[in-house]
Amino acid sequence: MKTRLTGVALAAACLLDTAGAWAAYPEKPIRIIVPYAPGGNIDVNARIVAPALTERLGQPVVVENRGGAGSRIGTEMAAKAAPDGYTLLLGSSGSLTINPVFSPNATIDPLRDFSYTSLISNVPMVLSVHPSVPARSVKEFIALAKSRPERLTMGSAGVGSNTHFTGELFQLETAIKLVHVPYKGTGPALIELMGGQVDLIFDQLSTSISLIKSGRLRPLGVTTLKRSFLLPAVPTIDESGVRGFEASSYTGIMLPSATPKDIVMKIYEALTNWLDQPAARESFARLGADVIKTTPEEAARRIRDDVAKWTKVREATGISLK
Repeated sequence: MKTRLTGVALAAACLLDTAGAWAAYPEKPIRIIVPYAPGGNIDVNARIVAPALTERLGQPVVVENRGGAGSRIGTEMAAKAAPDGYTLLLGSSGSLTINPVFSPNATIDPLRDFSYTSLISNVPMVLSVHPSVPARSVKEFIALAKSRPERLTMGSAGVGSNTHFTGELFQLETAIKLVHVPYKGTGPALIELMGGQVDLIFDQLSTSISLIKSGRLRPLGVTTLKRSFLLPAVPTIDESGVRGFEASSYTGIMLPSATPKDIVMKIYEALTNWLDQPAARESFARLGADVIKTTPEEAARRIRDDVAKWTKVREATGISLK
C-alpha cells in the first residue's frame, strides 16, 4: 500500500511540475518557420505577426525561413519539431492543402500533424482578361470559352502554383477547357498577358490591382465568397453564377499536433487579441489582404474542406507535382 501511495504521489508531482511549466510558458524565444524564401507574401505575413506576438507573449518571436521542395521542407520541419510551443508554422493554403494533395512525395498530413490556432489573412485571387477578350463578366467569359473550346489561353505562375490550380478548379466547375501556359513566376505571366500573348490569368489581387486600375487588365470576378475591399464593384465568381466557387491565398498559425492544449490556446489568445486591433487590419490591408479570425476548429475545418476540394481537382486532372 505504501509503495502504491508513493507512486501516486510521484505521478501527481509530475503533473504539477508539467502544469507549472506550461503556466510559465514562454520562457525563451519562439520561432515561426516560414516554408518559403524571404520576401514573398507568406514571409511578410510572418514578419507582421512576429512583433505582435513578441509584445503579447513577453519573449522574442523570430522568423526562420526554411524554403525548398515547394514548401515541404519547412512544413515537415515544423511538424516534427518538439511539441513544446517554441516552434510555430506560418502555414498557407499552398503548403497545407495544395502541396500535400498534389505531391506524391508529401509526408505531411495537415490535419494529423498540426494543432491549429487561427487563420490570419486572406488574399483573393481575381480572374482578369486582356482587354481584347470580348467578355465583360464571368457569365460572358464562360459562354465565350464554351464557344471556343481549348482556344483561350490561361497564363500562370507555373505548374503547381495557386494561379494554376485556381484555373483548373474553375474549368472543372464550369465545364470549360482552357489552354494552360505556365511561366516562371507571376511577373512573366502578367507581362505576357498585358502584351496579349495569353488571354487570361487567375492571380492574387494584390499583385494585379495596379494593372487593373490602369486599365491594362479587365477584372471579371474575384474568387472569395465576399467582394474585395480593393475592387468593391467587381462581383465574386460565386455571385456570378458559379455557386460555391472559392479559392484564395490564406495563412494561419499552427503548432506540432502533440503540443499541450494550454500552450496552443495561449498562442491563440495572443494572436486573436492582436487580430482584433485596427493595426492588424491596416497591416494586412497594405498587402491587399483581409484579416480573418477563426477558432481552432474553424481553421481545421477550412483545411479539411480545401483538401477535399483539391483532391477532387487532382482526381479529375491527374496532375502530380514532383
